[in-house]
Amino acid sequence: MLSRRTIIGIIIGSAIIGIGIYSLISDIGFHTIQVNETFAVGESTSYQINANEHAKQHMKITGEKFDYKLSSPGDGLQIPKTSQPKEVILDWIHLKDGITTINLQNTGSSELKVDATLEITTDPILFTYHIIVITSGMVIIGFSMGFTLRKPKGF
Repeated sequence: MLSRRTIIGIIIGSAIIGIGIYSLISDIGFHTIQVNETFAVGESTSYQINANEHAKQHMKITGEKFDYKLSSPGDGLQIPKTSQPKEVILDWIHLKDGITTINLQNTGSSELKVDATLEITTDPILFTYHIIVITSGMVIIGFSMGFTLRKPKGF
């Protein structure tokens, strides 16, 4: 017969394993993120978009005046540092796995707005984190199973 502690340990361990497996499965493939940011006068920022081949990217940058530079992996979209008044819309597709870098500098006298829809891939290190969560659930179940064992005399 299983003790109360063992049953509680099995339930908690199973829940942790379930969370780890769900997270592992949900991180497979592309993830679409929405970016809606505003930058004050003189501020600068950069974006590093990690994506696989055939990932579609869309970015709309609006401001009085700004500088931007974009470099995409492989033979993809390459834009040297360029000054732009008013608005620019960038649409591109990753031709190769890698990181696209975008640098922005607000040089105008009003706010700079960035609206983007980006398809990204998750960081590979997250796979290891999910495996650690699943393993910790198994360890909890293993320790809780120890509560059902009878202790030998003398302990």
